Amino acid sequence: MGGKNEITEGHTGVNAKDIKTTPTERNPLDFIESLDTERRIVHGRLLLDLFNRVTGAEPVMWGPTMIGYGQIHYKYATGREGDWFKLGFSPRKAKLSLYGLTESPESQALLPSLGKHTLGASCLYVNKPEDIDLEVLEELIRLAWNAEVGGGH
Repeated sequence: MGGKNEITEGHTGVNAKDIKTTPTERNPLDFIESLDTERRIVHGRLLLDLFNRVTGAEPVMWGPTMIGYGQIHYKYATGREGDWFKLGFSPRKAKLSLYGLTESPESQALLPSLGKHTLGASCLYVNKPEDIDLEVLEELIRLAWNAEVGGGH
């Protein structure tokens, strides 16, 4: 992270006071089943199954709408620090938001093969699973999960 920022595995410090998104006790499948449209429920189930299978990890709700896998602790040169999931997703109303999948050079090389998507500051957005190659998405998840980020998952 540019030499000035540090990422370590798991919680190693105190969350910044302004960080509101933290792990919750809500069951991720219950969250998905409560979504407002059948389309979002189907897409959420598909992503939950895919992330579960590839990572082998238990999903955790982060805040009210994000499902995360793994946990890292970050610390910026500014002193801001906190905990976040290593990778995850959110079945938002307009698009599916996929987090932590685009950081490595290997993942960047796969993006042209993914299909229709857009990139944000730290996420990859997909309108619907039918727009992308799910095998490429699976490989992006695998690369992100296996990447050494501060020592592991």
